[in-house]
Amino acid sequence: MFSMVAFLCRIVLYFAPAIIAHHRRHQNSGAIFLVNLLLGWSIIGWIACFAWACSGNTRRVVILPPERYR
Repeated sequence: MFSMVAFLCRIVLYFAPAIIAHHRRHQNSGAIFLVNLLLGWSIIGWIACFAWACSGNTRRVVILPPERYR
């Protein structure tokens, strides 16, 4: 049981840059996931993905007020 929890924690930590990019609605979240998948095993690749995910290149979400029907 402990080994399964440890394995899931490692997977979440490995994909942390992709999760952060998706949560922040980064414009290049797909590319960040791909680079993280391929180069995340190296510490330099993981740090680069993490820095890229934390950069300010995010999409703005505009919430419009609901239309009023008469």
